[in-house]
This record gives sequence, structure tokens and C-alpha cells, in this order.
Amino acid sequence: MSIVNDAKINEEKVSINRAAIEHRALWLGFLFDEMEKAGADAESICRRAVRRCGRFHGELHKANCGGSEDCRVFKEVFLTELGLKTFEMETVQTEKELNVTFHYCPLVSAWKKAGFSDERIALLCDIAMEGDRGIADKNDMKFELGDTIAKGCATCRIKMSR
Repeated sequence: MSIVNDAKINEEKVSINRAAIEHRALWLGFLFDEMEKAGADAESICRRAVRRCGRFHGELHKANCGGSEDCRVFKEVFLTELGLKTFEMETVQTEKELNVTFHYCPLVSAWKKAGFSDERIALLCDIAMEGDRGIADKNDMKFELGDTIAKGCATCRIKMSR
């Protein structure tokens, strides 16, 4: 597998946001490594912690949706303009469904820079997606992960639906 992850958008605020997300990605990667070296079940621990973080943010998103169950309202709360540019996202939404295609991932970029193997990057990506799964959980939505850049696909695709 060969991961291709090239940014097209080059704006100051986007670059600053990407750097912060890369920093967060390195925390996850290095914590995973250290837990594994210590003999802990790093994958299980990281998945639970990241899902917990997602649920925390999901609760805030739910409150900011003002009781609406419309996925178009959720999209406006969940995906800011800066976030859309940071991950170079395209979205298609209806009342019942939000589909997001990511054309770039700063987390994958960080893990590649740090020298993680493609296999580890794919695992770390799936663990990081626990945050989105937690957000979906708290908003009574189903979460589906399709293609991922971390697995060598051209894009990442997620679907959240009611």
C-alpha cells in the first residue's frame, strides 16, 4: 500500500489548524507506542479514550443543534468552514444523511512524518475515527466509515445518518 496525501489548499489559518491537528495526531501515535511498550492493551485503551472524547464533543454538538434532528443542521454545527478547508472536505447532506469526502488528512501527514508504518497509520486512523463514532453516538446517528486515505485510498468517506 502506498499512502498519497497531498494538500491543495494553502492558506495561513488552514496551515495553523493543520499544525495543531498534526500535534494531536502525534500525541495519539506516541501514546499508543508507549502503552504498547509497557505491555498495555494500547488499541483498546486508545479507542475508549478517543470515543469518550467524541461523546463529550457530540454532547456539545447536540446542544448546539437546538433539538433539531435534521442532518443539514448537524452539518452546520459539526463542520466549520475552517474544518472543511483543513481536511479539504466535500459534503452532501439531506435531512436524514450527511456524507463527507475528505481529500486530505493532517493526521495521516503527521504519522507519515513521524515514520509510522502504513499498517500502523491505518490502525491509528481507525482509532482516531472513534471520535467521530462517539459524536454520532451522542447525536443518535449511525456512523459508516468507507474508504480512507490511511488505507491507500484517494479519499476518506464517512456517512452519518438517522
